[in-house]
Amino acid sequence: MKDKIKNCIEKNLDQLFDIAKILYENPEISEEEKISSEILVKYLRTKGFNVENPYLGEEYGFRAEYGGKREGLNIGFFCEYDALPEIGHGCGHNLICTASIAAGVALKATIDEFGGKITLFGTPAEESNGVKGIYGEKGAYKNINIALMTHPNGVSVASGTSLAMKAIEYEYFGRTAHAATAPEEGINALDAVILLFNGINAIRQHVKSDVRIHGIIANGGVAANIVPDYASARFYIRAEKKAYLNQVEEKMIQIAKGAANMTGARLETNYYELPYDDMVTNEVLSEVFNRNLQEVTGETVEISGMSGSMDMGNVSHYVPAIHPMVGLGDKELVCHTKAFAEATATEKGREYIKNASFSLALTALEIIKNPKLYERIREEFERNIN
Repeated sequence: MKDKIKNCIEKNLDQLFDIAKILYENPEISEEEKISSEILVKYLRTKGFNVENPYLGEEYGFRAEYGGKREGLNIGFFCEYDALPEIGHGCGHNLICTASIAAGVALKATIDEFGGKITLFGTPAEESNGVKGIYGEKGAYKNINIALMTHPNGVSVASGTSLAMKAIEYEYFGRTAHAATAPEEGINALDAVILLFNGINAIRQHVKSDVRIHGIIANGGVAANIVPDYASARFYIRAEKKAYLNQVEEKMIQIAKGAANMTGARLETNYYELPYDDMVTNEVLSEVFNRNLQEVTGETVEISGMSGSMDMGNVSHYVPAIHPMVGLGDKELVCHTKAFAEATATEKGREYIKNASFSLALTALEIIKNPKLYERIREEFERNIN
């Protein structure tokens, strides 16, 4: 059966690598992935998948399904395909989507024999609004048993944790006045923002070490001789666990209100991007994938620590999930760079699609064939989430 999966991947590899290169040459940023989604949807339909596009209100999202002749587990594979502004596919999403699709198509060649279903999710805007979280809120994962995806990296790293994240904007509304002739008539919204920053800096020594708070002044006025009647700041706040993130957010809201009270400005807050939950890796599932990846590539899989934030974290709160890194064979490569983007269109990218998809498909098949293994995965999930 391994040979059948491997042969299917090798048969489709050239075409999928061509797709990855087309995406590399036509990078589309979050929520603008028109060409990318059209290409992927068209390919999946040619491979016999039933594709819904748009999906759950997302114009460039999709859900592609293929059901076997017998009942069984529903395996979810995730496709990302948005690029970074100016850099292009410096996060390798052109490889992520093609590897997931290659795995889904290869698993399709065996699913009729062993039973089950394959579901591929097209998830736009990973770099901004995190559509995976929107899908979860709308019930997309209700019947999914495990969630799988890989991410390119310089070297292979086991699925680990990520930081829960919220993107919060604080807006202050004051009153303009001439800064020299009638300053007493003004309410300085920029002063409120500066007090906000100072207050947030003061709490950094009183939060846990996993917390990250970083922000900018998005609007600070229009001229030095005009008291600013509007100013705003945008922050990302992150923490290892969602529950503690909420506590830090409340501290920041109280500081923001204090800055408004001290200046007389009016405060409004909003989330300028959707929140990301912390990644809860299913270790049983992760061990199965790591073993398969090591068998496919012969390389050692490094153990991961805490990373940034990602919307696969949201998925991991709905269904057992992993998000491992598969190496491009160059430890000097760093994500979110033009050099990384260029590497995705070389032989390194082609090998990534082959290695990642083969490991994903083998992992899925092993779990489909072994109900007791899935029981262990599900038991771990229930312990960690509930």
